[in-house]
Formats: sequence, C-alpha cells, structure tokens
Amino acid sequence: MPERFFRSRLPDEDRDMAKIDTSVAHIARVYDYWLGGKDNFAADRDVGDKILAIHPETVLSVQANRRFLARSVRFLAAEAGIRQFLDVGTGLPSANNTHEVAQAIAPESRVLYVDNDPIVLVHARALLTSSPEGETGYLEADMKDTTAILGGAARVLDFSQPVGVMLVAVLHMLRDEEDPWGIVDRFIAAVPPGSYLVISHLADDVQRDTMAEMGRQLNDSMTQQFTMRSRAQVTSFFRGLTLLDPGVVLTHQWRPQPDDAKTPGVLWAGVARKD
Repeated sequence: MPERFFRSRLPDEDRDMAKIDTSVAHIARVYDYWLGGKDNFAADRDVGDKILAIHPETVLSVQANRRFLARSVRFLAAEAGIRQFLDVGTGLPSANNTHEVAQAIAPESRVLYVDNDPIVLVHARALLTSSPEGETGYLEADMKDTTAILGGAARVLDFSQPVGVMLVAVLHMLRDEEDPWGIVDRFIAAVPPGSYLVISHLADDVQRDTMAEMGRQLNDSMTQQFTMRSRAQVTSFFRGLTLLDPGVVLTHQWRPQPDDAKTPGVLWAGVARKD
C-alpha cells in the first residue's frame, strides 16, 4: 500500500468511509468500543463482548494501556526533554492522545501519527490539531514498511534530533515470521542517541489460560492476527538500549500515579533510551 501523508488537509470522508467493511470486526473499532467510544459497529461490539465474557477486566486493561501511553509521553516531554514523537499504530483518537499530552507540556512538540486503517484516517482530523508552536501530521502506511514511514516522518520530524518512538499495543499485531524485532531495530537505527523507545504488548505469561483463550477468540473472529508474547520476549525488543526503571512491567506498574495502580493491565510495557 503506497503511503499517504496529511498535515492539515484530509481526503473526502465519504470516499474513505466507503473503504470500510463494517461487517468484519477491526481491532481499532473493538478497542474504541471497550473505551466507550462511538466509532464502532455491530461486528466490533460482538467481538468485544465475546472477549469481555472471557476476560471481564479487558476494559480496565485497555484503560491501563491508555494511561501508560499518557504517562510515558509525559515523562518523555517533561523529564527527558523529547520534543518529537513518532507514534506508530495510532488507533482511533481518544483522550490524552500523544500530541495533546506532549504539547500541553512543550507546545513546540512535533508529532507524526502512523496507521493503515481507513477508519483511523477518517477520524484523523482530531489528531491533526496542534498548538500554534508545534506540528502534527498523519501518515497512512503499513507498520512493516519502515522505509515509507521514516520517509514520511521526515516531513514533520528532524531525525538529527532525539525522537520518542511509540509502539504502543501494536507489535502483537505482527507474527514472528514478520520479524517484529527487525522492524523495531530499523526504527531505532534511524533515530539519534538520546531518543527513546516506548512499547506495550499483550502478555501470554499473565493469566495464561485466559489470555490463550482470548487470543484464539480474537484470531478466529478478525482478519488481524494476534501474537501474544512473554515478558522475556517483550524485553528483547529493547536490545541494545538502556531500559529505564522499573524495567518491563505490566502497564499499570510503570511509574504509576495513585489512581493508575488501581487499573490492572495484561500488557507488558517499558521505556528505553538510545545512548
């Protein structure tokens, strides 16, 4: 799929809505359903309810993941001094999107969002808002096409300066044979020292039986296929980087605020620096 880049102008919404097959569930819309959004259809709600029957805490886990995203961006902007963010696998706009968190702290922050779901493109207008001092862009591209992503990102980001690479709840959409480790390595090779990598990833070694059944149900119900991974496997995505305390932990355990720790997650998460 050729990449398409948007800074402030998006294509006709009706045309892109026509690409969306609402009879088949899509993870971005299922995720939206779990978050209480309105951009989902009957097929998405059906899959969402099947997962909730298996794991009733899924909604809490999804909320924990969003909280982790916000905390990690807040850390990068406020403590690490990062002013550029590459957010791959953006998903549907929700509360505390990357640019909102970053630009609330540093209005000059620049953010490039990447996704390949037509419905995310339709709603990307919410992602293209920006503080006057900063900038946001949206790139329609496949996560596996790192060359297209990095080329498109250069329209918004300066790769001579540190970048926060955000891979939040997306790597489990890649099978081992698609070499997700190599994809991560290529992103990190493109950014300079002082950059950071943020990852969250569905766990297969937490609530093992429940997570295995959840994976089977998702893979039977959706065109996207999920590969859950262990803590050790997720940790290996940070190879060659300096993993920050507290290391790879469940999303609600990564530097939580008091309310965050009350929202349990089933995704491993970590943040690391390129030295």
